[in-house]
Amino acid sequence: MINSREISLAVSLIPVLLLVSLLAFSIYTFKDNSLEGANQISLILASAVAAVIALCYGSSWALIQEGVVSSISSAMGAILILLLIGSLSGTWLISGIVPAMIYYGLELLNPSYFLVAACGTCAITAIATGSSWTTSATLGIALIGVAKALGVPEGMAAGAIISGAYFGDKMSPLSDTTNLASAVVGTDIFTHIRYMALTTVPSVLLASLIFLLLGLGLVETEISGDIVDMQRTIAARFNVTGWLFLVPLSVVLLVIKRVQALPAIFIGTLLGAVFAMVFQPSIVNSVAAAVGLSGPYSALAGLMVAFFGDVTIVTDNEPVNELLSSGGMKGMLNTVWLILSAMVFGGVMEVSGMLKRIADAIMGLAHSVASLVASTVATCSFINIVAPDQYLSIALPGRMFAPIYRERGLAPQNLSRTLEDSATVTSVLIPWNTCGAFHAGVLGVTTFTYLPYCFFNLLSPLMTMGFAYFAIRIAWLSDKGIVNSGYKK
Repeated sequence: MINSREISLAVSLIPVLLLVSLLAFSIYTFKDNSLEGANQISLILASAVAAVIALCYGSSWALIQEGVVSSISSAMGAILILLLIGSLSGTWLISGIVPAMIYYGLELLNPSYFLVAACGTCAITAIATGSSWTTSATLGIALIGVAKALGVPEGMAAGAIISGAYFGDKMSPLSDTTNLASAVVGTDIFTHIRYMALTTVPSVLLASLIFLLLGLGLVETEISGDIVDMQRTIAARFNVTGWLFLVPLSVVLLVIKRVQALPAIFIGTLLGAVFAMVFQPSIVNSVAAAVGLSGPYSALAGLMVAFFGDVTIVTDNEPVNELLSSGGMKGMLNTVWLILSAMVFGGVMEVSGMLKRIADAIMGLAHSVASLVASTVATCSFINIVAPDQYLSIALPGRMFAPIYRERGLAPQNLSRTLEDSATVTSVLIPWNTCGAFHAGVLGVTTFTYLPYCFFNLLSPLMTMGFAYFAIRIAWLSDKGIVNSGYKK
């Protein structure tokens, strides 16, 4: 890495300001279609400018390329999971798993309480699995389908799903980000979780109250459609049975047993294919016939199409048709392209030292406990934007701020909590961040559509700064250990 002092703050901000301007232009011009290429090109152009600056300040192309490759390598796990989830959504559609979830969800979920129920259900699932990604990719997909059927705006539904999923992810000892945040600052994970609950629980309760009020307001203004007719259409097209739920339950159990996400999702995809052959053979054959494939191997061909391509189950009910479609792996390619472009930008910014130069400037503003916490939140959020990966936005500020927190007598759980309350939850609010791209791709809802309704994610950074400002439960280091209350200017 180039010494960050060699590049001024003003110069370091040039690629960032260019990126923000280009993204604003692409979103204004292409609107929802900006994810189909405009945002990616914006990131590549900003990366090129950052690379030119790095070269002018003495970096070699070999060093820049190494930084880019390293940055992309760190995202490969996410990319592989994303592609597999495209296949999972296809096999879960043709097997009847997603239609069954929608069918029973329409029967059990009251539109007035859908948002708060979705948030709570996703929170429980994410605590059990330790993964907001797995929660959105399985339960979230079904809940989005139910929301569309009930007439609940998709932005609200996605916001409720993401809010619950990220609460559960933060509070689960199985979560990788929870373990990373505690490890990078040197605190016990259960101490970290207990201390984090002080800000996290009030945030999710307040978010749940907002979802409840929003849901009650939807009854007379938004809910429409003949729910019974939709259920009848699904039942006529699919063999709807409770046995189908064995597949998602198996995936949840695998994750609880600490099986890694990639093999767990792959097993879920294969089980979906097996259940499709057992319970929906006519659907499998119709998928093959829709692309002109027939013969003795048409069933296998239909399964392969579900894995990689577009699948649409046609009925005589147009609202149901909108729910019963999948893009397979191919449907995830724009998201993969976005992640690759984002990691190129992040790699150049990090290896050139410009990212650290900007972060150092933010740290220089911290003169009190409240301003130190606010600086940590700002740094984590900033890194989520310019080095679009939540792991980097946890690890890098954790390493930078840990000595400062110690010097000021603050116990390490203050920092680990702040990292989670900012880096973890804001990552999903950035369209080009790996988390934002992932959830937008999986749920089929653009980031800026669900962002205003991710109340938990928006409240968490404010909550942690409020606790610091009002000196609520600040943990201090002392000669005898940690003091759990008190305040120092």
